[in-house]
Amino acid sequence: QGQMVESGGGSVQAGGSLRLSCVASGYSISVYSLAWFRQAPGKERERVASIDNDGRTRYADSVKGRFTISQDNAKNTLYLQMDSLNSEDTAMYYCASSLFPKAPEDLSLFRYWGQGTQVTVSS
Repeated sequence: QGQMVESGGGSVQAGGSLRLSCVASGYSISVYSLAWFRQAPGKERERVASIDNDGRTRYADSVKGRFTISQDNAKNTLYLQMDSLNSEDTAMYYCASSLFPKAPEDLSLFRYWGQGTQVTVSS
């Protein structure tokens, strides 16, 4: 049974940066696609960024040019570098892994989820 544990969230002022980490266990992240999602109060969970097992990355339009998704297979860890943060980025952030080589569009096809880490950006 796979598990994912996020860390790195916190409070930051607008314009600042944070780096989220997600350590996976019980399986190798190198085989599957991975993603970061976020959910703000009263809103649906949305995909922020994803990375396929061939390294192809995709980003939501709202974070393009500001966020970078990456992974370290040796550490079995997924990262999300977030720069130029603004108040619209305030949300609970979740890492997730599907069992497919390419990240699916359907959120329900992601098999493993972390517990979430809160990011709060003050203006």
